[in-house]
Amino acid sequence: MPSVLLVIGDATEVLDTMYPYFRLPEDGFDVVVAAPERRLYHMVQHERPPGWDITRETPGYHLAADVAFRDVRADDHAGLFLSGGRAPEYLRYDRDLLEITRRFFAAGKPVASVCHGIEILAAADCLRGRQVTTVAKCALDATFSGGDYVDAPCVVHGNLVTARTWHDNTPFLKEFIQLLKAAHAAP
Repeated sequence: MPSVLLVIGDATEVLDTMYPYFRLPEDGFDVVVAAPERRLYHMVQHERPPGWDITRETPGYHLAADVAFRDVRADDHAGLFLSGGRAPEYLRYDRDLLEITRRFFAAGKPVASVCHGIEILAAADCLRGRQVTTVAKCALDATFSGGDYVDAPCVVHGNLVTARTWHDNTPFLKEFIQLLKAAHAAP
């Protein structure tokens, strides 16, 4: 069964992560969880309470990484999924993750990014000339790194599919799975 590399770290958003974690196998794709180290990670929930201008963060579930970034071989995976939450704020400095991300783009493999995942794509210099979406507070990351920000639930540009937040999971995963199936069916 082909696999998708799911990138997480401490403060990864629960719904950004767990929806693809369970949804991708339903369509025949194993999920391999990758992080800075092979250990248990602490996820968080983000919710924007009424009257707040920003999200509130509360503790969520835990998820163990199957592999450390330094041990990932991009060629072994059909696609890459960059989860959101606050984790990308520090993951974008991981040289191994940035190289993994570039390899997926160089190979034209499907890449999905939700919410703050865009920060990893920006740091890897993979947004130039691409139309993308992300959570509104990360739009600057997209445009400063050469992307064209669009406020839409889901945007597909070539091998890249992006979404704003977990609220867009249904159309987002539908598009990502279509890209994975098309790439996996290609000779």
